[in-house]
Amino acid sequence: MREPVFTETMQISIVVRDMEASMRTFVEDYGIGPWEIYEFNPTPMTEMLGEGGEPTEFRFKIAVTMVGSVQWELVQPLEDRGIFAEHLREHGEGLHHVAVGGRPYAETLAAMEANGRQMLQGGVYNGVRFAYMTTNDDLGTLTEIFDWPEGHTQEPDAVYPPSG
Repeated sequence: MREPVFTETMQISIVVRDMEASMRTFVEDYGIGPWEIYEFNPTPMTEMLGEGGEPTEFRFKIAVTMVGSVQWELVQPLEDRGIFAEHLREHGEGLHHVAVGGRPYAETLAAMEANGRQMLQGGVYNGVRFAYMTTNDDLGTLTEIFDWPEGHTQEPDAVYPPSG
């Protein structure tokens, strides 16, 4: 058996139409939260890439929280283009991708591309490089890989529910 490309499940991601309503359901019905909210757009991002690594721009917001040792993420597209808006059009709300940890980012990206997987969207958000890879045909969902520098922290744009 070969050495695993992925060694840890880091995150599950769900695309939603209305983030506020979705967070409210998670908090009030399931006790899951609080949620940290971040907006991805050209201001905090660099190297925004679309399919095939072509430069592009996209806008979406995310909310994240921990459920045990796995981060849950809600994603709401803020425009009609990009992989999240496409998912809503074609499949509706639901599971979009699983983020995994493993080898160093560049090595994982190279291994996946050598196996015919392609980047659908990626970039660098506040110092964290990420890519959504085409593993939906063989793994049943897209896969996100990222390069989180050791000791790096992020400050959310907002938190739900708000404190106070």
